[in-house]
Amino acid sequence: MSVTLTKVAWDHPPTVVGYKRLVMRRLIWVLCLGVPPLIALSCSGVSRRAAWAFIIMMILGTPYLPWVVVMYFRRHRVAAVLQAYPWQEWPCHHPRRPPGSPATIAIPFREDFTAMFRVIPFPVPVPVMEGDHVDRIWFAGDPRFGGVVSPVGGHYPVRVVPHTPRREECGGDGFDLARRVGLVRASGKATRT
Repeated sequence: MSVTLTKVAWDHPPTVVGYKRLVMRRLIWVLCLGVPPLIALSCSGVSRRAAWAFIIMMILGTPYLPWVVVMYFRRHRVAAVLQAYPWQEWPCHHPRRPPGSPATIAIPFREDFTAMFRVIPFPVPVPVMEGDHVDRIWFAGDPRFGGVVSPVGGHYPVRVVPHTPRREECGGDGFDLARRVGLVRASGKATRT
């Protein structure tokens, strides 16, 4: 059984502060991966070492930079979910996973339906997600398509998507709201970013 905490999650002041921290974390990632190669490129005509530094930074940073830039711009989806759905407190558990596999959270919404969500874009350390309440989590969103989770208190919002992508029937209760905030596409498939 869940407990609805506010009309929408955005009305909870620690959530807004946590979202601003999320924006700053993502901006720092973009700057850390994007600015050094630009500086090395601008200096590469002056120094051979700068040219080598540029090449090394491009080799190491190129695979991550597009993902980080996409996640920076997709932060609006987190805000849209927080402004449309209320926080609800649910029991949860963090299944053990082999190294290298995605971080997941299991939330039993009903006796016959336990949703497995992936934490994106990067795994969040379990102690951060657990906070003081190891077995409870706040969830805002649609259990079929994902949403945003936070430790109890709403101060660390993190986007979650279904662990296994599936296509739900279009329409029905809550489909239009989920589509408007970007949790689901018109085809009925949940978004993955």
